[in-house]
Amino acid sequence: MAFSGHHFTWLVPMVTVVALIQRYSGLSWVIIPWQPIAVIGTAVAFYLSFKNNQAYDRLWEARKVWGAIVNSSRAWGSYVKGFVSNQFTSSDVQDSELYETRRKLIYRHIAWLYSLRSQLLIPTPWEHISQKGMVAKYARRRRETYGIGLVADEVTQTELSFFLPEDEHERLINYKNTATQIIDQQSEDLRELRSKNLIDDFRQMEMQKVLYDFYVHQGKLERIKKFPLPRQYGSMSFVLVAIFIAVLPFGVIPLFSGMGSVGTWVGIPFTVLVAWVFLVMELVGDYTENPFEGTGNDIPMLSLCRTIEIDLREMLNEKDVPPPIEAKNNVLM
Repeated sequence: MAFSGHHFTWLVPMVTVVALIQRYSGLSWVIIPWQPIAVIGTAVAFYLSFKNNQAYDRLWEARKVWGAIVNSSRAWGSYVKGFVSNQFTSSDVQDSELYETRRKLIYRHIAWLYSLRSQLLIPTPWEHISQKGMVAKYARRRRETYGIGLVADEVTQTELSFFLPEDEHERLINYKNTATQIIDQQSEDLRELRSKNLIDDFRQMEMQKVLYDFYVHQGKLERIKKFPLPRQYGSMSFVLVAIFIAVLPFGVIPLFSGMGSVGTWVGIPFTVLVAWVFLVMELVGDYTENPFEGTGNDIPMLSLCRTIEIDLREMLNEKDVPPPIEAKNNVLM
């Protein structure tokens, strides 16, 4: 009800006013046959179903890509741990130096995760928080109550400064696409490792393939973020629902006239309920189509980043790993 309950504050008065006009004005033109309204409702329902299916497809695709990132990240940690070794060197490198090399590659990847999350949370012009009036107001409230307000906004900055060397941090965060440049830096390090014979050609190629996978995953997420559901679907559904709700009480309330004097008052809650159902269907699709808005309807990117971080740091045999992200206000970020 926190998501849509406040709409009762205008639905109930609107329907009540129509009911009073129909009951006491004696004007016949305020009564519309229910058949055309039913046709409109059927058309709107089909339209909303199509929009909601497309919106859910965007959300589910985003979740599948993040699932692929989890798998590729674990593979990256395993490759780094198993491939970077003294097997091909003419003189052995100390274990402590090998450990630091592996740690650097894994930590940089964790930094990529948090950087990618941060970039995906940057609002686009078509997202709710970028709109005007009540839409932006409620979007900000949802972000604070059921969204990124549940965690510190500077979480990404903190993580980047921790996982990136100081010289790299200052350089990489100034790029327009920091996540892309982090992967490129990983590739540079692979080239350097090959020159030192800490990996061979085959292992370099295999690790480079994983970096390519990260580019692919990032590109898919950026496509979802930067290309909205076409506005003829995203916006017109709101117009159609508004038209349907506006004409609904003129046709539904008279249906209850057969109940006698109480029919009008019984018809009010039923009409409000029908209008609210259509409104909720519109809102569900509207807030599902953009899975990176920083609200409670988002992909839980922070939780996924933390899960990967824990896995990779435990591959390094670290004991002081952070705890998993827990749900707050029944929302997992």
